[in-house]
Amino acid sequence: MPKKFSIVYLLLFLISVTTYGQEIQFYKDKANSALSELEQLEALDSVLSKSYKIDPNTFINYSFLYIELAKKLDSFHLAANKAISLQRPLTRVSNDPGKAVTILSSVLASKYKIKDSTLLGKLYLKRGDANFGVDLKASIEDYTLALSHFPEKDSVFAADAYLFRGQANSNLGKFVKAGEDYKKAYIYYENLKDYRYMCFAQQGNITMFSKNGFYEKAKKERDDLVDKLIELNLTEFLSTEYYNQALDYKRIGNDKLELEYLLKADKNHNDSLNSKMFIYIHAKLAEYYSRRGDLKKAIQEIELIEPRYIKVTEDRYAELNYSGAKATYLKAIGDYEKSLTFAKKKLESATDLGYEEEVLDAYLMLSEIYKEMKSYEKSLINKDIYSRIRDSIYNRANANSLAYYQTKFEIQEKEKELVEKNTNIQLLEKDSQTFKNLMFFVSLAFMLIFGIILLYRNRQNLKSKKNLQEEFSQKLLVSQEQERMRISKDLHDGIGQQLLLLKNKLITSGNESAKKMVDTTIDEVRNISRDLHPFALQELGITKAIEHTLTQIDENTVLFISSEIDNIDDIFSPEGEVNIYRIIQESLSNIIKHAKAEATKVLVKKFANNITISIKDNGVGFDFSEKYKDKKSLGLKTLLERTKFLNGQMKVISRKENGTLIEFKFPLQ
Repeated sequence: MPKKFSIVYLLLFLISVTTYGQEIQFYKDKANSALSELEQLEALDSVLSKSYKIDPNTFINYSFLYIELAKKLDSFHLAANKAISLQRPLTRVSNDPGKAVTILSSVLASKYKIKDSTLLGKLYLKRGDANFGVDLKASIEDYTLALSHFPEKDSVFAADAYLFRGQANSNLGKFVKAGEDYKKAYIYYENLKDYRYMCFAQQGNITMFSKNGFYEKAKKERDDLVDKLIELNLTEFLSTEYYNQALDYKRIGNDKLELEYLLKADKNHNDSLNSKMFIYIHAKLAEYYSRRGDLKKAIQEIELIEPRYIKVTEDRYAELNYSGAKATYLKAIGDYEKSLTFAKKKLESATDLGYEEEVLDAYLMLSEIYKEMKSYEKSLINKDIYSRIRDSIYNRANANSLAYYQTKFEIQEKEKELVEKNTNIQLLEKDSQTFKNLMFFVSLAFMLIFGIILLYRNRQNLKSKKNLQEEFSQKLLVSQEQERMRISKDLHDGIGQQLLLLKNKLITSGNESAKKMVDTTIDEVRNISRDLHPFALQELGITKAIEHTLTQIDENTVLFISSEIDNIDDIFSPEGEVNIYRIIQESLSNIIKHAKAEATKVLVKKFANNITISIKDNGVGFDFSEKYKDKKSLGLKTLLERTKFLNGQMKVISRKENGTLIEFKFPLQ
């Protein structure tokens, strides 16, 4: 009997699908042959209603047509509703959240034509969902805008906005804000009796415990949540909880329990519900086996996820996990070039998503790979970035821990059954409330004192590191000048003298052509020698050396230079004069190379307390912050280091197409 029933059901399903397919084709033909745009819009609506669940590709493609036609007919409320329905299929089925953001933004561009405030809120809510896998900061802005359009009364849409904004804030490390959002979401869901999403809000707080390093507390709360999920028959969410617990065990270095909970997550995972979770779990298993040297199991895990990963390549978190698994495995087998490629992909995805822990892990991985490749300089650079981010996360976590404890009793969800105490227990608690309050404030005071001490020590350590770095930079500048002087002297005394001897022999032989070539070479050697070390400083003094340099540039380039130079001889040490000279020389060199300027003005002014140098040009200008952050651009960084060497200050005023002013102030010694 069961077999007969299953055959009947299968036949009914096939008949239903065939019927729906015929209906969809009928309305497609009707849309193509419609005599008016209004008739076409109605036919497209029928295509969408018939294809929504059984043919997502048709639904997506015809939704684009419907939205554009609705906008053309000035029916923006219709376009808005279809854009809202389209977001999930685009993000979850087509894995194209960027396209979903574009469609929703195109409707919101005419938001003044949409009078329904709740509809506008839904548009922002859906764009926030699409942005969640692309740009977390943009996602938070969208959720905030959504909340401003939803009514004050209990609303499932407002609850969702608070929950999702809490998740985004938590992923960005904004724990206090996340806690406030989770609390509000929990209250909304509780009033709506939506126990499934009450659990999600509770899950958010558990994640924050983990991110703050309270792993024991997170484990206890997660165990309670697992029990509740089983009690409410919400077992489809168990795999997520076991997966998150495995990540916690990885953070504290408990390999045995990390593996145990990853296997639990895999066992409880329903692949039909969430194929991306399958990728996350097996990517972490692949990393685990690679770290342990079990390469056979590691490649088996990677081979499991690769066919699924191809279908979700637009999901940045899936890409992050897949790239991490591949990089770890390839490093374990010694294929460092390919491992490096995947490690960079992981860093890019983690950076785009704003997941600091994954960014940290990616930089450490890059450092280790470069070390194996014997590229020690790149290894140290990545290790240094890793250390800076780790210290930043550690310091922020300490500050967040204090703030989190202070607000914990406000943001922590309260189970309804714990609130409903009987009268006798409540009276007993009331008698001991004064003592509890006293202990709470005493504990809080100790925690604050401990936190302040910890923050002070961290601040002192950071200050010490900064001083050491500046001292190293200054010593590096001095050593560079010494090396330039040595090379310059070798050129002048060695090669220069040899060329003069050669010239004399050529004069004797009467070879005028060769003599001219030697003269040109001698001039080039002298120019290189002068560029390497400004001997004019020793011969003429700093003031004349600056004037001589300006004259040389004015005569030998198309740049017109005007100047006002005060006498600043015998004010700075020899090393200081070299740095002053280099600052002016390098500033002018940057103008010649990059500014496309026609004229520049150089001022060197001596005042009662300081020496001021300003260099202004009428070139194309630039964005200072963008240029300074560019790792390939060393000019501004070098100028700043030379300025620090003289205990001075550097100010840059520049706008694109409006020229640049660089001003230096040095205290009189």
